[in-house]
Amino acid sequence: MSSELCKRILSGFIFGLILLFPFFPPTANASDWPQILGPTRNSVYPAADLKNDWPKSGPSTLWKKKTGTGWAGPVIAGERLIFFHREDDNEVIECLDAHTGKNLWRHAYPTDYVDGFGFDNGPRATPCIANDRVYTFGANGTLNCVELKSGKPIWNIDVRQQFSAPKGFFGMACSPLVDKERLLLNIGGADGAGIVCLNAKTGKLLWKATDDEASYSSPVVARFGEKDQAIFFTRKNLFALDPAKGKVLWQHSLGPAMQASVSGAVPLVMNGSVFASASYGAGALVLDVKGNETKTVWRSDEILSCQYNTAVFLDGHLFGFDGRLDTGPRPELRCVEVRTGKIKWKTSRIDAGSIILTGNSLLILTVNGQLIQSRADTTHYEEIGRAQVLGLEVRSHPALASGLFYARDKRQLVCIDLRK
Repeated sequence: MSSELCKRILSGFIFGLILLFPFFPPTANASDWPQILGPTRNSVYPAADLKNDWPKSGPSTLWKKKTGTGWAGPVIAGERLIFFHREDDNEVIECLDAHTGKNLWRHAYPTDYVDGFGFDNGPRATPCIANDRVYTFGANGTLNCVELKSGKPIWNIDVRQQFSAPKGFFGMACSPLVDKERLLLNIGGADGAGIVCLNAKTGKLLWKATDDEASYSSPVVARFGEKDQAIFFTRKNLFALDPAKGKVLWQHSLGPAMQASVSGAVPLVMNGSVFASASYGAGALVLDVKGNETKTVWRSDEILSCQYNTAVFLDGHLFGFDGRLDTGPRPELRCVEVRTGKIKWKTSRIDAGSIILTGNSLLILTVNGQLIQSRADTTHYEEIGRAQVLGLEVRSHPALASGLFYARDKRQLVCIDLRK
């Protein structure tokens, strides 16, 4: 087979993958990671430019940078990396050269947020890059829009003040979603402002919907048939709304059984179906969606109840962590058949963490700072490589762009070279 034919087959394969996935920001390239969980908001890395084997010492670190506080993950568009954190009494939006870590610009503004549980006072929401703009959502409810090139402020609003939204258990943490010229956000505001849609260019309110409290999950937009649906996992419900008008298309009750709890995993769209999951007694749910109608495939708290990390989907199977980090048995990495809910295998050999799907492999960043490469095999767990890349207490979602893996703990941001 000629090299040119191989290139054409690979290009067609990647393009086919992109068509299957639910959302692609207007200014994102296939090699970018412009929002939480990547270009298609499902933790899939579409390129085929990663090493198959790591050296015994692990992959090399390209650069490191000291950080402030917070659990917001990095995002990348082209040569620019956006990092959102807190330094002293300021939330800081910082732009770095993605290949060197060199600072290109920074925009800071004051914050007085204090975590009621004493965990971390920094922002939780991963930024979003779309249409050459950067959108960040601070722990105290400050929503900012700045220029990607310069960091120049365009608009900002205080959603707690404007929509009477409570800060929640750990501050506000929904990662903004930009769909065309609309910005969608779960804030749990009063008077029907549980979910809001703003003009992404101006910050002006376009519509508001539901009276639900906010969760710590972020939304996704997906196409079912001929219509787009915005899928939100709020405090107590799984909603689908018309992203243009805010009309509720369908909803299912789904939420933790205890008050002192959070739901953090993003709804996952899989070939016309939706998977949503949480711990604290909520359990998991798989729905088939046809227009405004849904059919429950299965629902259980014994299969794949994800505390805050989102599972990934491949070839009719889910790979994700079941169980809680803070109590009970050690969380297990599981492979689950989507249509039946059958657990194909499970292992507690690794710590829970975030998962990125890369071809037929899984990249897992554990809460204790280990980067693990394993095969996305439906018959058994097979580890390929493991390296200590960060310290303890890793909660932020990592990013993967142009073969470079970006991740942070409570002290530093690192760039790991996974390129061939």
